[in-house]
Amino acid sequence: MEEEVQLQLLDTEDMMKKAFIHLEDELARVRAGKASPSILDGIQVDYYGSMTPLSQVSNVNTPDARTISVQPWEKSMIEPIEKAILAANIGLTPMNNGELIRINIPVLTEERRRDLVKQIKNMAENSRVSIRTARRDANEAFKKMKKDGLSEDIEKDAEGQVQELTDKFIARIDKLVEAKEKDIMTI
Repeated sequence: MEEEVQLQLLDTEDMMKKAFIHLEDELARVRAGKASPSILDGIQVDYYGSMTPLSQVSNVNTPDARTISVQPWEKSMIEPIEKAILAANIGLTPMNNGELIRINIPVLTEERRRDLVKQIKNMAENSRVSIRTARRDANEAFKKMKKDGLSEDIEKDAEGQVQELTDKFIARIDKLVEAKEKDIMTI
């Protein structure tokens, strides 16, 4: 019975970690006014009939704070990459000079910065909800185990450990969002 409790705790921690990692990935894609190759993460390019990540058909780097350059490994890939960036609907317009694609990152207005902060707070709240759902699922599993013969002390200890995990991950989310908010609001 105690092994089942430990397995449930590990599963719960794993679910909470996944929610946190997902939030980190989402926040990396949020444009904070500075050029970052991670803005283009997740863009898929039609590479001879199969959808391939942009990073596998080109070099993506930032020559300066306001520019992202995409250097395709094959010149014939310039148009499909340009189309994929436009289709990704990330609010950026690629410019191609026949050899590479440049994407200029516009300076964010105060209003746009506030919108981005609202957006990241919304993402953070979704992650918090996922973490609380993992806590609820674990606590329900412990109650079910109690009906099957688990002692009340072990159940209460397990619920306490799940609450500690919940508090730890929510604190990490708050710290991550605070840092991203500061980054966005800095001009």
